[in-house]
Amino acid sequence: MPARTTPARAAKKPSSAAPAPHDLEPAPVVLLTGSEDHLADRALTALVTRLRERDPSFERTDVAAAGYQKGQLATWASPSLFGERSLLLVDGVDAATDAFVEDVLEYLPVPAEHVVLVLRHRGGNRARKLLEAARTAPGAVEVTCQPLKRDQDKVDLVLADARRARRRIDLEAARALVAALGGDLGELVAGLDQLLTDTEGTVTEADVHRYHAGRREATGFEVADAAVAGDAGRALALVRHAEATGVPGVVIVAALASRLRQLAKVASTRGRSADVARDLGMAPWLVDKVRREVQGVSAEGMAEAILAVAAADHAVKGGGLDGAFAVERAVRVTAAARER
Repeated sequence: MPARTTPARAAKKPSSAAPAPHDLEPAPVVLLTGSEDHLADRALTALVTRLRERDPSFERTDVAAAGYQKGQLATWASPSLFGERSLLLVDGVDAATDAFVEDVLEYLPVPAEHVVLVLRHRGGNRARKLLEAARTAPGAVEVTCQPLKRDQDKVDLVLADARRARRRIDLEAARALVAALGGDLGELVAGLDQLLTDTEGTVTEADVHRYHAGRREATGFEVADAAVAGDAGRALALVRHAEATGVPGVVIVAALASRLRQLAKVASTRGRSADVARDLGMAPWLVDKVRREVQGVSAEGMAEAILAVAAADHAVKGGGLDGAFAVERAVRVTAAARER
């Protein structure tokens, strides 16, 4: 394919403003980079939808870069009999063969006008030269599909998805949904879709708890929230419900430990919430929430709670005779810290 090569000055750099996955439009070359498959799937869905709107008869070809043989790209990218547009999705570019890299490097300077070439690269150094070349190909766009590690980013995603569906979800409801399902982005989005389908009007925190109260993560943080608030009765009732429904004690202890770490870190800070949030790697709204919670909690009570949770952690991991007793004691001591 050497005849396709053009001088480097003919290549245009893609826009520095990368499109969001749901805003992706057809382009000669589309890069989906990063390990979060849900975001890549979302981008691909948007791309297919827009292609279908423009040409319902477009052809789609899905191939794997790892098994590529020399010369296949020229066949896949060749015009069809009737000149329909086509989508060529190449998965696993991070495991591409040398032959694939060579053929794509020859193809990129003058991409076929009727083809949308999608390159899915999950990370690593393999095919880095190809990625750099693809980013400067004429009309190329890149969608970053990196995992959302901060809870605030996940909350923002939930709020934005609700707005796109012309619905509203309370901020506290979005936070509760992230606490329940935030470990898996696809599951989080599916949970929101369920709520939007099964409820009317504004989605509230009560709606989230009604649908996802059985989640282990939600149960653990509900126990921790009640204990930190000083509500020992509710926290113990939740612990016993968790035991009855098979939630491991280690989940409860982990949630308690996480909340106490938040309290301890924020209690020692001063200054604006935004500055503290930046220093601690927390969301500003969470700093404000924890600051309200830490009021009325004594340093002595905090220390005793931390020791009790550490003992419970040792017990539930096999180091004690009665893990269930240790968990309940940790809950009581944590709740009592507010009473001192």
